[in-house]
Amino acid sequence: MLRSGLIATKIGNSSYYHDDGKNTHVTLLKIDECVVSNVKTLDKDGYNAVQLASIETGKDISHINKPQRKIFSSIKIKPKKIIKEFRVDTNNILEIGTKLNVDHFKIDQFVDASSISIGKGFAGVMKRHNFGGLRASHGVSISHRSHGSTGQNQDPGRVFKGKKMAGRMGNKKVTKQNLKVIDIDSENNILIVKGSVPGKKNSIIYLKDSVKKLL
Repeated sequence: MLRSGLIATKIGNSSYYHDDGKNTHVTLLKIDECVVSNVKTLDKDGYNAVQLASIETGKDISHINKPQRKIFSSIKIKPKKIIKEFRVDTNNILEIGTKLNVDHFKIDQFVDASSISIGKGFAGVMKRHNFGGLRASHGVSISHRSHGSTGQNQDPGRVFKGKKMAGRMGNKKVTKQNLKVIDIDSENNILIVKGSVPGKKNSIIYLKDSVKKLL
């Protein structure tokens, strides 16, 4: 059953204390009001999806470019910073203007969280791919942490794509699956999930029902 997800902002990490005294490492996610700004249907667009708009920009609508201005003016809301589509089933298509909040999810259910991971800059193979490095004794001349040879013979005479080498680490889309919803703070629109969520503080997080652990 595919239904719409939510757009959240990562507040940070904390500890959640249960009634029995045990504590759990959790991530706090702020859910701003998500408004359905558009709907895609199988007959018209070839697939079913719900488009959500969230997190106010603080700008006047006259300062928004014309294509997006039409989205916000048609449903009479202030301009939003993030617009995101979620694929849904035919039964779960929502009407334009519908507002979703943190109560869209339930306590003890599992969700998948997607975001851009923290960028760690250019890293070598030992840090990036957990290589063991070369010998640290005689015969290795100032290349103890290098990756060694990477190429082939004259045939094929090239380095294959995807070879584990030094390069930019992090700063890519990551999805963390099966995160359990520990608690929901409806008053402050905060979702408390068990474990870590990709991204740094104030990152935009896309949440949806877990694809491996259904409701």
